[in-house]
Amino acid sequence: MECRLNRSVPPPDPAGPESAQTQFLRLLLRDAPAVEYERPLMEARAAGWDAEALAGLETAKVLALEVRTVLADRRRRESELAALYETANDLAGMRDLDRVLRAIVDRARNLLGTDTAYLTLRDPEAGEDGGTVMRVTSGSVSARFQRLRLSPGDGLGGLVAQTALPYVTANYFTDTRFAHTDPIDTAVREEGLIAILGVPLQLNGRVIGVLFAANRRERPFSRDEVALLGSFAAHASIAIDNAGLIEDTRAALAELGEANQRLTLHSTGVERAAAAHERFTDLVLRGGGVEEVEAAVSEVLGGSAVLYDAALPGAGRAGPAGPAGEEAEAVRAAQAGGRVVQVGETCAAPVMAGGEPLGTLVLRGVRLDAADRRILERAALVVALLLVMRRSASEAEHRVRGDLLDAVLDSPDDADALRRRARLLGADLDAPHVVVVAEAPGAHAGRLRSAAQHLAETGDGLAGTRAGGTVLALPGKDPAEVGARAAEALSAAVNTPVTAGTAGPTAGVPAFRGAYAEARRCLRALVSLGRTGEVASPADLGFLGLLIGGDRDVPGFVEATLGPLLAYDRERGTALVETVRAYFAHGSSPARAKDALHVHVNTVAQRLDRVGRLLGPDWQSPPRALELQLALRLHALLGNGLDLDPPEGG
Repeated sequence: MECRLNRSVPPPDPAGPESAQTQFLRLLLRDAPAVEYERPLMEARAAGWDAEALAGLETAKVLALEVRTVLADRRRRESELAALYETANDLAGMRDLDRVLRAIVDRARNLLGTDTAYLTLRDPEAGEDGGTVMRVTSGSVSARFQRLRLSPGDGLGGLVAQTALPYVTANYFTDTRFAHTDPIDTAVREEGLIAILGVPLQLNGRVIGVLFAANRRERPFSRDEVALLGSFAAHASIAIDNAGLIEDTRAALAELGEANQRLTLHSTGVERAAAAHERFTDLVLRGGGVEEVEAAVSEVLGGSAVLYDAALPGAGRAGPAGPAGEEAEAVRAAQAGGRVVQVGETCAAPVMAGGEPLGTLVLRGVRLDAADRRILERAALVVALLLVMRRSASEAEHRVRGDLLDAVLDSPDDADALRRRARLLGADLDAPHVVVVAEAPGAHAGRLRSAAQHLAETGDGLAGTRAGGTVLALPGKDPAEVGARAAEALSAAVNTPVTAGTAGPTAGVPAFRGAYAEARRCLRALVSLGRTGEVASPADLGFLGLLIGGDRDVPGFVEATLGPLLAYDRERGTALVETVRAYFAHGSSPARAKDALHVHVNTVAQRLDRVGRLLGPDWQSPPRALELQLALRLHALLGNGLDLDPPEGG
């Protein structure tokens, strides 16, 4: 190799070796390449130095080169220490664990100038002796290698983690010191690694992982490189611990913040619940009702509260059609489970007392959290208390009303005393009343009785039970209208048809007894005729009403039955009434009737056709025919001047 010498250095003084040795100091001073240290010897030989002088100059050259090597090592060491210090300083400033790990492998790769660097950490799910898993790599190209798991003692990394000592190999596959396994060797071969250096990451005497530097060709790692990577691993362990502590602190702070938020929410919920409970209690103490509780719930929780009553008629305010849609679903679920149920934006709480369902408190238009649901539960308890109190008061009043009704029907002589008792209940016995006697076989007797008592209480009437039937005395003048309204309410309460007989209106206290007897006879007549589920007064029963009625309005019955025929005969001078009388008298035979009437049979047919248009197509049915024949006989008696009105008091 041709050597180019720096001509600025003067040739050695032939007078002695000392001036030539000064040349080496100058070469060291300017950090000249090693090849330039041969030039003084070459010039000395060319100048004809003797062997002893040349040997001295050779010794000076060797010493100068050794000094040069020491200085170079120190400069490299200073550079490595500076890089190590800079890396440690950078790691100390990092707070995110993933960033710290990524920085560790990148700096390790740069410090040692290797093809790859990677880091494994203890598997937290496998315990202390569960080995390590690949956490982060730099310069890696194999997906299998990046998912590698090292069991204790397996491979170079497993041995480092198990012994807490650094291990280095210039050729991993020919090194027999390690326990080679197929998964590890396959991954290392796929990555193409040959030379590997691994040092332990230790913290408080415990190995937490392994730091590696590796090449894809054979390379002996020097002791200085092993020491350098070991020092770096020590700093990296501290950085990992700090980042872990910071992450743990962040997690703890986050948990603390969540706990504080939950505590704040809980405290707020407790305060709201306490305020709501105090408000509900105040409502009860002030004698408030269910409506005020509904308003308070709506104000405290938002939405719209309503009580759907499923057990006690009148104990709550249910809509005419009841709950529907998600409200109906929420009510069913709350009653079935005995707890608060949220369905969509509807929340329902069962109202119960001693296991008895009294209804369901429904809050519409909101979604409630757990604390607000407890407030709704408290409101349902308050409603249950109010309903029980109201029921107790109602039952007491119902007993009083029932006792008064019994006295009116059994002992009407002391009318003044009965009037005074009635006034205390808001009833006026001198006003016209309609008496209703009802029954519904198979229905819940308690619900039927409660519904009747509610009707009497809200309608300023009286209610009770006599001879197995439910008896009502309600203000009114029209038996049909009052009876229909009462039967409809009773049927809705027991969810089954109610049969009812009605009579009235009354005129004074003594008339209640007769009206009751008449209404009861109407009920028995309906049942005997198979007309269950219907409501009727004597006027609605035709001739049966005439027979069972107390007033026996014969002219009214005749007019009601034959009225269209009588009016037609009066207006047109016809004989439809006589034709019908002759028709029935001769066995419903037009041929025989014509002889009695002295008309042609076609005339009889034409008259009967007119009768059918006036009375309806069913006028010849057995029930109508019976009524018509009875009316015809009574009409004849009235025409002969017979008085059929009942005697006074009859």
